[in-house]
Amino acid sequence: MHAYPRFAHSRGAKRCSVRPSALVLAVHAACACAALPLASAQAQTVSAVTTMPAVTVRGMAESAAQTPYEGGQVNEGGGLGILGDSDFMDTPFNLNSYTSQLIEDKQARTLADLVSVDPSVRMGSGRTNINEDFTIRGLSFSSQDVAFNGLYGVLPYYRVPMEIAQSVEILKGPSAVLNGMAPGGNVAGAINIVPKRATDAPISRVTASYWSNSQFGTHVDVGRRFGEDGQFGIRINGAYRDGGTAIDDQKDQEGLLSVALDYRGERTRASLDVLRVSQRIDNEVRQFQISPVLDSLPSAPSDTSLNYPGYGRVIMHDTSVVGRIEHDITDNITVHAALGNRRHKMDAVAGNATLTGMNGDYVSTPAWQIFKPETTSFETGVTAKFATGAVDHKVVASFSRMTNDADIGFVFPWGYASIPNNLYTPIAPPSDYHNTDGIANPVGKYTEATLTSYALADTLSFMQDSVQLTLGARHQSVKQQNYVYFPTPTNAPDGPGYSESAITPVVGLVVKPIRNLSLYANYIEGLSQGASAAPPTVTSAASLPPMKTKQFEVGAKYDWGNLATTVSLYQIKRPSATVFNNSLTQNGMQVNRGLEINAFGEVAKDVRILGGVAFMRGKLDEMAGGVNEGNDAVGVPHMQASLGADWDNVFTPGLGLNARVVYTGSQYADQGNKYKLPSVTTFDVGARYKTKVAGKDLTLRLNVENLFDKSYWATSSSASNVSDGYLYLGSGRIVMLSATVDF
Repeated sequence: MHAYPRFAHSRGAKRCSVRPSALVLAVHAACACAALPLASAQAQTVSAVTTMPAVTVRGMAESAAQTPYEGGQVNEGGGLGILGDSDFMDTPFNLNSYTSQLIEDKQARTLADLVSVDPSVRMGSGRTNINEDFTIRGLSFSSQDVAFNGLYGVLPYYRVPMEIAQSVEILKGPSAVLNGMAPGGNVAGAINIVPKRATDAPISRVTASYWSNSQFGTHVDVGRRFGEDGQFGIRINGAYRDGGTAIDDQKDQEGLLSVALDYRGERTRASLDVLRVSQRIDNEVRQFQISPVLDSLPSAPSDTSLNYPGYGRVIMHDTSVVGRIEHDITDNITVHAALGNRRHKMDAVAGNATLTGMNGDYVSTPAWQIFKPETTSFETGVTAKFATGAVDHKVVASFSRMTNDADIGFVFPWGYASIPNNLYTPIAPPSDYHNTDGIANPVGKYTEATLTSYALADTLSFMQDSVQLTLGARHQSVKQQNYVYFPTPTNAPDGPGYSESAITPVVGLVVKPIRNLSLYANYIEGLSQGASAAPPTVTSAASLPPMKTKQFEVGAKYDWGNLATTVSLYQIKRPSATVFNNSLTQNGMQVNRGLEINAFGEVAKDVRILGGVAFMRGKLDEMAGGVNEGNDAVGVPHMQASLGADWDNVFTPGLGLNARVVYTGSQYADQGNKYKLPSVTTFDVGARYKTKVAGKDLTLRLNVENLFDKSYWATSSSASNVSDGYLYLGSGRIVMLSATVDF
């Protein structure tokens, strides 16, 4: 019995039976780019060979984006925003699409539980913080920038649940043309949640779970198709969990209900997703800033269950409604439109801590914040396929608009007094810091923003798709008005509004000199809102156009049949803006250069691997006044690695074992390179057992993260090139148990 099904290869070619050694894989991947001249010379010979037409066997709704590659942990392709779904061998970018099978076997509840499988992605915040943030290629990525079925601004604001995900697509590097400007201004990459849909086979699945130290939960997943041809579908997911976490005196209560309706006709496809998510965390952890009086960082406390700052609570509610429709006007022309709305409310008492002493002393000041953003997102477009002579075209035109109106209330209910505490000998703060009864916190306007863009792209294919060139551009405009909210909301504008625009291009090239080798290159940009400043900071009010982060990347991908290996080499330049000599100017540059080597699939019968290594160098350049010039960028380790193995134990049918090692190299938490975090290695292990009870499929899972309970500091990357990162304590040992029954 195999824990993962064996999937037929969908590209039509006979599967290669070679299972190369790890050394051969690494050498082949690293040398693939150098093979271009020789391979190009061979292309004429290869193209002259008569090949049988490709045979594809898929269900009605399947594509490369949702067809698992051998091993079942990664899909054969993924979504590229306005360019649509693409096989990974036809993609001029580094894109991984992680499957629902992987999500289930990791027992991932939120996006934070999944990202450690990717060597280029790391957490940028504590696991039980208010928000879950990440870093991709050493650049910051906020949770509000995760897309849902290609649409920004409609997922839960601070934490993305995995119960709704059929797959998770992670594109590394800027992606403004593909996806538009992210609402939070992220330029690190793109993360897209592909929602669950009713499958051809009925689904009736119930999971009972336990997370250390005393959190229990239930997840119900039901799907059905209706109609003469199964054209109507419904997929319902409900989850609830409650109890204590691995952090001292911390409780987490979560509830989720999602309803996904879809229609798939001969020429029309439509879907409607409704999602409601609620969560309450008592004694949520926060992040640390570093007092400049410290000469170095105190060591991370050995107690990985430390609750810091030791008080507070956060209550969050998100309601999302997303509709999408697409229609094939002809076999070669498709139009689509998507509309979504999300309403979020956060009510939090929290305090950011500041480290003040090498003996572990820190202080914090509790504040009460109510935050209520509402986002409406719309996108529409047309895709046309045609040929001009020997050249095939796929032309896409797109329009998008997103509005975000946010209200806020922010007070210090207990004054501005700092609460002292210590990392190594923690004390319990007063218990009334949860209670806001009788305290006024008026809510008023915080910000209003509108992002509007137009995009046009053409993918040209030559020589039976062995050469593919993508050209495109997007015009992006940003309008934003902030309002005075502290110490009391007035609904009065806080300075002049921002209204600027920019045009950003993309060039992508894929060359496949032989059947299983794909060489690629791209130039693409990311956009973030330009800075604004008003007197007396500057002589006169000024604002800058959206800032462009620029990426050059080359790489190679080789499909061995059962195993895929990829290598990517990139350079990213992210600018910043500061006020220097009473003038607002764009200056300061973070330059990240990196090499990524990844592998996924089967290396031997019943043995799967997933992961790789990322080498990075992040440097500060062109800094205003030469301050910190040449220093390492914040939160950019020289090396990150994640490598997991999964084995179906043939000696015990139904038993599967897995393990993963996650390494993060040393890194700096500040622009001045004064505070250096040591490297850290953690180990995860797991097991699953599949059997039948009373004729029903039963799957038991056990996962242990951070097996040896390693204590360590971690940091966010800098949100700009002139700010320091935040520190947080890495998660300690977490034990997860679950039992899943399919009825």
